[in-house]
Formats: sequence, C-alpha cells, structure tokens
Amino acid sequence: MTSAPADTARDTARAALAELVGRADVDFHDGQYEAIEALVEGRRRALVVQRTGWGKSAVYFVATLLRRRQGAGPTVLVSPLLALMRDQIAAAERAGVRAVAINSTNAHEWAEVEGRLARDEVDVLLVSPERLNNPAFREQQLPALVARLGMLVVDEAHCISDWGHDFRPDYRRLRDLIGQLPTDVPVLATTATANSRVVADVAEQLGALPTGEAGGAVASAAPGAGAGAGAEADVGTGAGAVPVLTIRGPLARTSLRLGVLRLRDSASRLAWLLSHLDDLPGSGIIYTLTVAAAVDTARLLREHGHEVRAYTGQTDAEERAESEGMLKRNEVKALVATSALGMGFDKPDLGFVVHLGAPSSPVAYYQQVGRAGRASDNADVLLLPGVEDRDIWHYFATASMPDRERAERVIAALGDAPISTPALEALVDIRRTPLELLLKVLDVDGAVRRVQGGWIATGAPWAYDAERYERIAAERVAEQQHMLDYERTDGCRMEFLQRALDDETAAPCGRCDTCAGVWFPTEVASTASAQAAESLDRVGVPIEP
Repeated sequence: MTSAPADTARDTARAALAELVGRADVDFHDGQYEAIEALVEGRRRALVVQRTGWGKSAVYFVATLLRRRQGAGPTVLVSPLLALMRDQIAAAERAGVRAVAINSTNAHEWAEVEGRLARDEVDVLLVSPERLNNPAFREQQLPALVARLGMLVVDEAHCISDWGHDFRPDYRRLRDLIGQLPTDVPVLATTATANSRVVADVAEQLGALPTGEAGGAVASAAPGAGAGAGAEADVGTGAGAVPVLTIRGPLARTSLRLGVLRLRDSASRLAWLLSHLDDLPGSGIIYTLTVAAAVDTARLLREHGHEVRAYTGQTDAEERAESEGMLKRNEVKALVATSALGMGFDKPDLGFVVHLGAPSSPVAYYQQVGRAGRASDNADVLLLPGVEDRDIWHYFATASMPDRERAERVIAALGDAPISTPALEALVDIRRTPLELLLKVLDVDGAVRRVQGGWIATGAPWAYDAERYERIAAERVAEQQHMLDYERTDGCRMEFLQRALDDETAAPCGRCDTCAGVWFPTEVASTASAQAAESLDRVGVPIEP
C-alpha cells in the first residue's frame, strides 16, 4: 500500500471523525490520530490506555471507515458486555458504520448476520470473548472471518490479563486468534484501567506471531513508559514477537468529586441512601458487591418512593436493556447495580456514582467511577465502605482460581464422548457457576475442549500451576490493601487512583473531600435508620441443609 501524504491522511481521518460526531469543527485529542495512523497506514498492533471519555471508540470506528475505503474486510470487535455492545452499535450507526452483533440474545438474527457478512454489508462485527469458543462459531464462521479480516479490536483489554481486576478466561483465547492473523492485519486493544504490569501482559499477547513464524529482536520500553499525555512507546513483547505500540495518556478525571463516608454498618449505609439519594445530582448508579445486595437495596428504595431499578448479571436481558434506556433518559434516579453495569456503559451526563461496599482494588474502583461525568463539568462519586468487604473480596478472589483437586476431578470425568455441563455437574459434584468458570480455565489451558454436545478431555498433559496462582493471589491481596489505603488516605483521592494505575502525571485534584473538605452530608434521619433496619431484619432467612 502506498501511504498518503501525512496532511492528506490526517485530513481524511478528521473528515471521518466529523462524520462520527456530527460536528465539522471537531479535531482529534492527543494520541487519537497517532493510533489511527498506526492502524491504517502502518498496519500496526497498538494498545491504547486512556481515561474514560477520551474517545477510544472514535479511534476504532474512524480506522474501520478508512480501512474499508482501502478495500479491507470487516473489523471484528471483541466486546465483553451486552450493554457495551448496544452502545457501540448505536455509536456506529450515528457515524454511518454498519455494525452488527452476534451474542446469546440475538440467535434469531444470526442467519441474517451471516448473509450480510457474505455480501460484505458489515463494517464491524461485535462478538463476546465467549463466542470465540462457541463450537459452531469457532468451526464454521471464524475461519472465513479470519481469512478476510480488516482489523481486530479488543475492547476493555485489561480483561486479557490475569493480573487485571476483571480477568475473564475467555479473553485468553485472543492470543490464539491473534496468532492466526497475518502480521499486516492491524490489531487494536483499548482500556482505561491498566497499570504497567497489565500493560506489559496485554502487549505480550498482542505481539503473538502467526503460527509457524519467528521474529527477531523487538524494541522495548521500561515499565510505565508512555504514561504522559499522548506518549508512545514500542513495548517489548519478547524475542520472536511483533512490536506493540502503546499510547498512554493522563488518567485524571477533572469532572469527578471523590469522597469516602465510613458508616458503622449496612443499616447505616442504607439509611444514608434513604436520607440523601434525592440530594445527589441528576441520575446515577449505586454499585453493590453482590446480586442480593443490589436486589434488596433497590426494593427498599422503591418501597420508600425512590425511582430505582436493580441491574445484575441475573437480570433478564430485555429488562437490562430497558433499564439502561430509562437511566439514559433520566426516567429513574438510579440503577442499583453489580459490576454487570460497568465497562463501557455510556451516559455522558451521569451525575453520580455511589458504592455500597468497595471494589477489591483501586483499579476496579477507577473503572466503575469512570461512568460518571464523561461529558459534564461536575459529577459526585461517593464510597460507603463496609466491614464485610474483605470477606466478599476473599470469596470472589478464591472463586476465580482453579482448585487442583476439583480440576483433576473434572479432567478425570471427561473422555472422548461429549458430556454436557449439567451432566458433568452431577458427575463431579461442583455447582454450576464455579464449574463453568473452571471449565473455561481448563479449556484455555488446553486440557479440555468445548465441542458440539458438551465437553471432552483433550488428553493433553495438564499440571496445576501453583506458583502462578499463588503469585496472582498475593497480588490481589496487595490490591485489596491498596483499596483500604484509598479509603483511609489523607492525600488527594484522584491522585491516589492515578498512581495506582502508574500514571506519572498524577497530581492533587483540588476537588475531593481531602483536597477541598467534605462536600457530602453525613447525618442520617432517624426514620431512615428504622426503615433500613426493618428491611435488613427480613432479608436473608438461614435454612439449614
């Protein structure tokens, strides 16, 4: 390909950006055009780490438009959440980008999507990482897509890394997918929540060579390189790998006003919400750590006149979509949500984020509070930590780690004939949710494989990597301590979060409760305390097995 002159290429890209946002006077943020140029002109592999609201989606939509004009095939966008897919498709349509999704909720549309792909009527295909291991998709559709792929985009790429706060085993398959691509097919990974360790891990997987190829030395950058505004660096991905361009910018969110209010128990936190939810600006999100807490909190608030809805991974897909729309239209005061409403949810004027209980790391917390104040000057962010937080962190941290004895039990129960997950659940006496997670980990490790009809053992040798899991567990304990440090710091809270993400531009924000003083009410109405206590008294009845 003959590259266009730099000014012409930038003008062409800026015209595409103007189409995307509907404004003729628009221009790129620092680093946006550099990423687009690397993908379109350089056919590079790039990792973009930029704050929420910076415009990462503009990079891949503009690059897709330009690649399609070059005659390239469609972009495949790996996206982790249905809510995020819906927002991305809506944004694409506004820009004239033809985007479609294949996911668990639209099976009735798959045949139509396949037809549009065959007729080259799709610019962006959105898939979940789990879809990459669906046997029918993996064997019947993926090979044809790979053969004509114009670009691969991995959104929320911190999920690739088992060092990340939101690791999803299926994201590990992306290394295998990238290894199937010719080196001149551009690959983009984006995230707002990655420290230097996660950046290095993601870059290593982005640098996977096509199967059978070997490379030479790769330029490298020290950990944290590129942390300044628009800074770039080629991250070393090891000998025999493709260099990965990283573009990192400052992560400060000047619109957010952060605060922490420590109350003695769950009843006090609920009472504070009952007393002050209406005082919070606009509409927002109330995060909880568990599904039960989200459902119970939403019910209590509704019973006392507040327009809220629960939103969890167990909520029906149609109800989730309806709730997202109501929040965007300000028809509810808040969604009471688990992390299922997290990555990429796009409401530019979200007025507040409140946490009932703290996420397990500052990185995870930064990702969730990043939903607020994306296109407004002010948004309030308040953390109400709980004494039970540590126990909840421990439960989820251990639940995501494979247990040696359980893993060996599962492998031993499988053979050449496919066994369905429900049948396997009965054979190995492991509950469905932890069993499904364990199967994903073993699948990524190559010990088992999902096929039509269920699961089989591959026969490949498998050994429990105790050292790796102990290392990850120790790091997660350290991150939990960092979250406790955030709650108790007497320094700037935004600066603390930036440093947790290895942002070298970190500086006091001048707005949080430690910089500017407490900005939120701390008193709780006595009637609210009684209402909260009564609600908690009738929630959760222990039943002996």
